Amino acid sequence: MCSDESNEPNPETSPICEGKTWRIHQLLLAAYGQPQLKEQRDPLSELVLTILSQNTADVNTARAYAALRARFATWDEVLAAPTEQVAEAIRIGGLADIKAPRIQAILKQLREERGVLDLGFLADLPLEEARAYLISLHGVGPKTAACVLLFALHRPALPVDTHVHRVALRVGLVSPKTSADKTHALLEAQLLPEAYYPFHLNVIRHGREVCNAQRPLCDDCVLQSECDDYAARQA
Repeated sequence: MCSDESNEPNPETSPICEGKTWRIHQLLLAAYGQPQLKEQRDPLSELVLTILSQNTADVNTARAYAALRARFATWDEVLAAPTEQVAEAIRIGGLADIKAPRIQAILKQLREERGVLDLGFLADLPLEEARAYLISLHGVGPKTAACVLLFALHRPALPVDTHVHRVALRVGLVSPKTSADKTHALLEAQLLPEAYYPFHLNVIRHGREVCNAQRPLCDDCVLQSECDDYAARQA
């Protein structure tokens, strides 16, 4: 841990505690508090939910997932259904004609490789083996894999979505033009594993409410003192 009983940083514990990313983590905790734990789903359900969330608002993701589970009682039914029916069930989430075949391809791959539609075995694998297996599934990248590991299995992984990537670039946690995929490993190395969950959720909140894409509210930003972009524009 990076703090003692007074909640002050203790650099002797870890060099991470002296880093910029840790300071930003502390500033966001002070501003937004400790995020509540999200609903924990089984890993396969979390994987499908994360696929549905791609390029979609949270409210529509939830509606698409609820509609899918209401239409099909089991993942076996989703796999066996005509793709058009799966797409129709998730239409409200957007990009249904892309997401439906992607979901079915994952289910098909699981059936062929594991014999069952279940990702629970990932809990017993070493972390990097679990991550590698998820990424081997059709259409699953580092962000989706990290969401499954973090939210379904409560394992140390730091998802980098569009908000986390944008904030990381602006404040200078990664170098300019660093891709989102590369940002995962870079940010994970800059934080203690127990900070991944609150950091991820607080940065998302900050990206939505303050450091938004088009008109960031820099005058109201608690990260001014750490932000490379803000400093450059004040020079």
